Amino acid sequence: MLISTRGRYALRVLVDMAEHQPEGYMTLREVAQRQDISEKYLEAIVKDLVKSGVLVGVRGKGGGYRLCRPPEQINVGDVLRRMEGSLAPVACLEEGAAPCARAAECRTLEFWRGLDDVIRRYTDGFTVADLMRRAQDGNDYII
Repeated sequence: MLISTRGRYALRVLVDMAEHQPEGYMTLREVAQRQDISEKYLEAIVKDLVKSGVLVGVRGKGGGYRLCRPPEQINVGDVLRRMEGSLAPVACLEEGAAPCARAAECRTLEFWRGLDDVIRRYTDGFTVADLMRRAQDGNDYII
């Protein structure tokens, strides 16, 4: 499984907006500059985040975007599934997939189900608030 730039950037944007939330609505330009992301690419990502109810946007002077909910209520797994479409390690485990004709005799299916469960539990175990917390010295990571 490889998370695309869409998924990675969506998480970066949400953490950025959560950290700057007291400042009110933020323009795409501000976020794009802080995160070094193309404003055009950011538009597409933000559009999906608005559709999924994570962000709200206001047009006009003083407008921009902000989180719809507190960072503690925005689940990382939900965001990644929205941006990536699926986090399933194999196609037969994707939501809405047609039943596999080989499932009854598939010797690897339980392995893939276990991996899918680990991925789901791990990503669902984090919120944007968790990502805002800086790792302890020596344990820094980049999304």
